Amino acid sequence: MSDAPAPSFSSGPPTLENPWPVGELAQKIRGYIERLGTAWVEGEITQWGVSGGNVYGKLKDLSGDATVSFTIWSSVKAKLPADLKQGDRVIALIKPSYWVRGGSLSMQVFEMRHVGLGDLLERLERLRAQLASEGLFDRGRKRSLPFLPGTVGLVTGKDSDAEKDVLRNAQLRWPSVRFRVVHAAVQGDRTAREVVAAIELLDADPAVEVIIVARGGGDFQNLLGFSDEAVVRAAAAATTPIVSAIGHEADAPLLDLVADLRASTPTDAAKRVVPDVTEELMRVDQARTRIRTRVAATVSIEVDRLTQIRSRPALSNPAWIIDSRSEDLTRFVARGEELVSRVLEREGNRVRELVAHVRALSPQRTLDRGYAIVQSVSGPNAGHIVRAATDAPQGSLVTVTVADGALDAVSSGPSSSGAAAAARVPSSTGSGDVEHDAGTGGTADPSVSDR
Repeated sequence: MSDAPAPSFSSGPPTLENPWPVGELAQKIRGYIERLGTAWVEGEITQWGVSGGNVYGKLKDLSGDATVSFTIWSSVKAKLPADLKQGDRVIALIKPSYWVRGGSLSMQVFEMRHVGLGDLLERLERLRAQLASEGLFDRGRKRSLPFLPGTVGLVTGKDSDAEKDVLRNAQLRWPSVRFRVVHAAVQGDRTAREVVAAIELLDADPAVEVIIVARGGGDFQNLLGFSDEAVVRAAAAATTPIVSAIGHEADAPLLDLVADLRASTPTDAAKRVVPDVTEELMRVDQARTRIRTRVAATVSIEVDRLTQIRSRPALSNPAWIIDSRSEDLTRFVARGEELVSRVLEREGNRVRELVAHVRALSPQRTLDRGYAIVQSVSGPNAGHIVRAATDAPQGSLVTVTVADGALDAVSSGPSSSGAAAAARVPSSTGSGDVEHDAGTGGTADPSVSDR
């Protein structure tokens, strides 16, 4: 890029009366810029186009939005690595150049090389250590995936193989599964920004129950966007479970460490997120078979137990218990009746003996034999039994009790015949009884008797 020799201009300062021509301003800008000389810069190639053997592109700052245009002349391009392309992180020796005619600023490249892999790995390791110290990779933060998500969010490149793999395999496993797909750049300087926006958009949707971030395989530098700090923090802040399916098994961006589940490929992600309806139906059938087998075994065991219980004598012929006890009871009753009969007979005989004895000793029997009981009615011995003739002096009123009643009498005093009779009566009979002879015409002779 070269300009024609600059015309001479006044060197005085511009004023309202003496302004600078545009050409003079452009020349001064060119002079200021070219005095900067050459410098080594680092950035990411975001545009790479070849025209007429020359390369025209743009170089972006790795951590900001600053972008500059660069030009690589064909003579320089022949000396550079042949695999330079868009998305590469490079270090370039450039010299600022201002094109006066077009009024544009461009960086003329003299050397360009890939950033050393060791440098990138060192930066990623520092970032990984920082995020790990904040607990973003802790297992305790991992959330379980829903068994059958209602809607699956998918962040991937538009019309990419990763998108097709996820959708096809998920629908083969569960035909009614629903997806909400948000396309984002998966390579280059827009990757981090667009992936973060897609995650936040899906996380805000209450219908989305799990988010898959998927990209096909690629070289290390192409996957660097998924190790960007902003992407990692967005995934950590999401309330919806995140599944990382970036690259192949050997690829391991930092997003894998913060995700709730890491899938080796987009196809694996579909299998891990969406259950296989055929497998699930098979599991249901197997579970039913196990349940039926278990129930049948349990019922069989219980039937055997009941059979054993019913075969016991107590249940097979329960009347035998009553019968055996009935015989004992009959025997005890008979013995009891016999004992009671004996006791009653013995005691009855005893009662009859006692009655006979009582009757033999009864005063009434004595009276029945013709004896009488004489009791004083007057005098000092009133109410007492007359036991001696002297107990009823002449003129005493007495009551004479005989077998069939009593009668009143008046004592005429002791008589000589009574004394002779008394001499004949044993002393054990005592005196005071008056024997009444009905044949005497009512004359009462007192006679002593113990009864």
